[in-house]
Amino acid sequence: MEKDINLIVGEDEDSLRVDIFINRKKELISRTRIKSLILKQKLKLNNKIINNPSKKVFKGDKINLKIPEPKKTSLKPFNFNLEIVYEDKDLLVINKPAGIIMHPGAGNYEKTIVNALIYYKKDILSNIGDELRPGIVHRIDKDTSGLVVIAKNNRTHENLSLQFSKHTIRRVYQLLIWGKLRPSSGKIDTFITRSSKNRQMMEVSISKGKRAITNYKTIEIFENDKIPTLSLIECRLETGRTHQIRVHMTHMGNNIMGDKKYKKKYKKIKNIDPNLEKLIYKLDRQFLHAQTLGFIHPTTNNEMIFKSNLPNELKNILISLRNTGK
Repeated sequence: MEKDINLIVGEDEDSLRVDIFINRKKELISRTRIKSLILKQKLKLNNKIINNPSKKVFKGDKINLKIPEPKKTSLKPFNFNLEIVYEDKDLLVINKPAGIIMHPGAGNYEKTIVNALIYYKKDILSNIGDELRPGIVHRIDKDTSGLVVIAKNNRTHENLSLQFSKHTIRRVYQLLIWGKLRPSSGKIDTFITRSSKNRQMMEVSISKGKRAITNYKTIEIFENDKIPTLSLIECRLETGRTHQIRVHMTHMGNNIMGDKKYKKKYKKIKNIDPNLEKLIYKLDRQFLHAQTLGFIHPTTNNEMIFKSNLPNELKNILISLRNTGK
């Protein structure tokens, strides 16, 4: 059943963007969802349909936002062995392997994490987002592994979305890059926008796009005459933009091992240990793993922190690097 939200702009709310105004009044509805509803022409400002989320509102303006009945999904179940790290009545935390995408999209509507969740328990997922993304609050890339939280109901989805939009979610990644970062630890603070040369890629911009902040530190450097210089890096995200870590590492001049999309051309590595070369050659994913995920539980208000070990294909490369260095 469709729900109506009716609001009147007060004196201290003059000149606010309409999406910010609604979000302040109705905190449990995330700005992302408000924007989506406005773009779908579900907003009336003084009885006139508005489809611009950045439209300014003024004292006395009357706002009506219609929240439609969520659509039922008709996606096909996919029999896939989900690694469930935690589950309760509100949410799931899964450890996603590399090689599988989060939700259906062009070219793949059946073999995704969402289809696997529908197979696992069809009627347990939130449905306030896109009907192709039930339960999905955030994403990690197809060839990235690690921790993801899934919402089982709409209240949980809204609460977690709000935590993501306020950048209070704890997300820590481990990655292996070519070369060394200078300085060895720090903060990368840029704008990220879609690439003008390739619409499937993102790039750093001076002024366009969305602000992206990555805190990084070097954990270990591998450097001797039998291996190329490589660095194990830990990144803590303040924002969660598309391909953020991959774009920021490329911006620093240090591509992530195995990242085929953002790779630069490298010269043939001389005198490399053959066992290590085999492991690197066999790697069919980027060396990027969502290791830590932390948030406040929407019902209990308890802090939840989850950690995930590196998968074997990444761990074995580190073991080989350490042994080669001896």
